Amino acid sequence: MAGIESIVEQMKAGGVVHFGDLFKVCQHYFGKPRNSGSSHFIFKTPWPGDPRINIQNDKGKAKPYQIRQVLAAIEKLADMQAQQAKAPAKPEITADRKPRKKR
Repeated sequence: MAGIESIVEQMKAGGVVHFGDLFKVCQHYFGKPRNSGSSHFIFKTPWPGDPRINIQNDKGKAKPYQIRQVLAAIEKLADMQAQQAKAPAKPEITADRKPRKKR
């Protein structure tokens, strides 16, 4: 069983990717898919706009355009996480603050 990182590297290299491997990668990064009884598996992404990844099994293989979409989504997710890590921490509210007066 290939690790997630090696599958992602295979996806970047442009080789044939099995649908099961693409599914594992999507589940690792985006959680459990929504599937309403069709051949499409839809994964929710944590940003506004078009917040989903849609993949489907093509005779055991992943579709190339869907591989590109998943790679782009993984990159966007990594960028978001890097920005959050750089953001300054919000100051904590301490107990020694005086309560506001009611008006």
